[in-house]
Amino acid sequence: MKRVVDQLLRMVLVGLLLASANAFAGRGDKVGTGAAPELLIPVGARYVGMGNASASLSTGVDAIYWNPAGLSRTTTTAEAMFSYMRYIADIGVNYAAVSASFEGVGSIGLSMKQIAMGDIEITTEGVPDGTGQFFSPTFITVGLTYSRLLTDRISVGLTGNVISERIDRVSASGIAFDIGVQYSSFANVNGLNVGVVVKNIGPNVKFDGPGLYREATATGYQRPATYYKVEAATDELPSTIELAVSYQQKFAEEHALTFAGVFQNNNLSEDDYKLGLEYGFNDALFLRGGYIFGQETQPDSRIYGASFGAGLHHSFGPSLAVSIDYAYRAVKYLDGNHVFTLKLGF
Repeated sequence: MKRVVDQLLRMVLVGLLLASANAFAGRGDKVGTGAAPELLIPVGARYVGMGNASASLSTGVDAIYWNPAGLSRTTTTAEAMFSYMRYIADIGVNYAAVSASFEGVGSIGLSMKQIAMGDIEITTEGVPDGTGQFFSPTFITVGLTYSRLLTDRISVGLTGNVISERIDRVSASGIAFDIGVQYSSFANVNGLNVGVVVKNIGPNVKFDGPGLYREATATGYQRPATYYKVEAATDELPSTIELAVSYQQKFAEEHALTFAGVFQNNNLSEDDYKLGLEYGFNDALFLRGGYIFGQETQPDSRIYGASFGAGLHHSFGPSLAVSIDYAYRAVKYLDGNHVFTLKLGF
């Protein structure tokens, strides 16, 4: 049975990778039209520094965002991760996740991402310069992840994310799913990994609330002004599918070099190609680089390009491992993103 599963998944992965070679199904003309764009904001400095090329190699609690199949590929019993990104326009992205492995069951993870925009002054049609009152938008995503090793080479994972958004007196909520698979030592080549992940699959999202009511007078009727509700449109989630491959080569036991590549198809934006590189020394010091590129049918539809990063890892005996990572991502026209991450393994 194990051999049959191994062969079937190998055929599926090869077929998807080959089919993606000439795929350009992205929609550059729909950039910025989707719901819950916070789902696309990456987390964790390690893989941001590698250009987001992580779907085939992310492991442990890091993998919850990138590919849930990697959650079960961990050498520790439990992990915790805390990350902060200084995003564009002084926006902060806070992220926290914990995971635990259970023998015979698999691995379970919990995650939360919060977008901090600060206070924004309220303006109206009558007072366009500001009323003196403020509101603070709230964007929170909470996820539950399950991952399991089917064989010593194949792992699968599923994440369910609950989305909650509030802007002054309007709000929206929804649910999105990620599902992924990873295959290590592909084609019996040690160090060669492939992965497939489908992200942000779910129903359309729609805003509602008292902030959508507007005072107006109906023409053709003899009645005073009353409040009418503006019916908000529903919007699609920014769904993606990633086909990924990576290869790691070790030299003299102390040096390791990892190459990674991802093709990402997007339903609401241009398709992306992502390349990442990581050098590791003695599993303690890491240097990283990455680049995102692709077809650009609409002007300025792609604002991210090169990224860089570094990390330190140290084990304090068998019961505690600590990783500290930093990444910088260049942004066209705006200040670059800075990402800081602390990860603990128990």
